[in-house]
Amino acid sequence: MEISKLQDIVFQTRRDILRMVHKVNSGHPGGSLGCTEFMVTLYNEIMELKDGFDMNGLNEDVFFLSNGHISPVFYSVLARKGYFPVEELNSFRLLNSRLQGHPTTHEGLEGIRIASGSLGQGMSVAIGTALTKKLNKDTNLVYSLHGDGELQEGQNWEAIMFASAKNIDNYIATIDFNGQQIDGPTDKVLNMGSLKAKFEAFDWDVVEIKEGNNLEAVIHGMKEAKSRTGKGKPVCVLLHTIMGHGVDFMMHTHAWHGKAPNDEQLENALGQNYNTGGQSDY
Repeated sequence: MEISKLQDIVFQTRRDILRMVHKVNSGHPGGSLGCTEFMVTLYNEIMELKDGFDMNGLNEDVFFLSNGHISPVFYSVLARKGYFPVEELNSFRLLNSRLQGHPTTHEGLEGIRIASGSLGQGMSVAIGTALTKKLNKDTNLVYSLHGDGELQEGQNWEAIMFASAKNIDNYIATIDFNGQQIDGPTDKVLNMGSLKAKFEAFDWDVVEIKEGNNLEAVIHGMKEAKSRTGKGKPVCVLLHTIMGHGVDFMMHTHAWHGKAPNDEQLENALGQNYNTGGQSDY
């Protein structure tokens, strides 16, 4: 897809995120906005997907969102990709909606394969799926996304150790490396040192994307990561993003981790995110 068309989807996705959390005065815009370029790129440029949706994900690439609180960006990207009607974004976080604050499975929402948001668990699920694909002689890949603060959860490191020990080389785990979490900067809450050195010490192949809010950089970095699969090691992508990217007053701060904009702030933010591709707003 042309960069200009991808950028149009990025703008529209950011508008979706802002409208969703504003409507119900609830949700997590900061990380969602920061991961927009990544999610748009993943679903429109990188993953090999079949028409239609089934829970098994056989013979297609599979994605798991571990940091489930950034569901607004996930829902928007899925809707804009055609998994379910865009109009359904209006039901975000409402009672009996399929679009809960954290993704769930019992409502049968297309594109969602696990309930997530209990931080630290997504990597274990993704690795299990990648191992299953190997057993089934399925050559497609498994992708996952995690917050950097999420890596403070110990279960991740058991999974990281397992993946390299068992040569799970059909798996790409991306870390949203924005340096922010709900209580403040990650290096103030619990400094994790060099994530690159840690993953390499656990015998992973590491790709760094220094400009995680630049579409061309994300495309290049993810294609590089994909090229390193099948070589005996799991692949980690350190995606350097800016929390709240695209909305000037939300950027570079944990304050918008889980805070919705008011009416005036929404109008301001939408003015900073327009698209020229003619896609209708929900």
